[in-house]
Amino acid sequence: MLKAKHHILIFPFFKWYAVWQIRRKFGDIRFSGAFNDRKLPILLIANHVSWWDGFWAIFLNITKFSRIFHFMMEEDQLKKYWYFNHCGGFSVRKNSREILSSIAYSRELLQNPDNLVLVFPQGEIQSMHRQHFRFEKGIEKIALGMENRIQLVMTVFLTDYFSSPRPGLTICFSEFRGERFDRESLEKAYNSFYAECLKLQCNRND
Repeated sequence: MLKAKHHILIFPFFKWYAVWQIRRKFGDIRFSGAFNDRKLPILLIANHVSWWDGFWAIFLNITKFSRIFHFMMEEDQLKKYWYFNHCGGFSVRKNSREILSSIAYSRELLQNPDNLVLVFPQGEIQSMHRQHFRFEKGIEKIALGMENRIQLVMTVFLTDYFSSPRPGLTICFSEFRGERFDRESLEKAYNSFYAECLKLQCNRND
């Protein structure tokens, strides 16, 4: 597998580029949520809805968490877009034994309180208009047993145009408060949180 790197020039440029692109392409940008930083590593789980997801996640990290950014990415895509490997991206190869190495590496990264690891638990891009998400087994293998050793944060990315020519971006986030980081508990909590975010978005005034 390909382990994450943070190139001295590429990574700072990527962070600047992500913020610049978001502020350039989106009109109103809103955050909804609170975070009590306990100085622990962060496992960030998010809905995978578009090409923008990684940019939104690093923008959230820069704005709210200030951790060293890491994210799991399909190996063939990481090789194609090699520069992401120098921006915290590490590889996963689904349906192979190598996935065990990626899971072990994720858990290794989560031993360091300076780190944040982004994972998309549904494993593929899906519409943000879905009402229910099903998580793959990998998220449990990463998170289970890490209770009280990490902060597991759920985030939801939503966009709407309303009356603006540029879409608005809403980033909701909330720490998971369950006792066990098993897949069933995480999936149930995330779907409940997602429903709350959709309700908030629907009731939002332009």
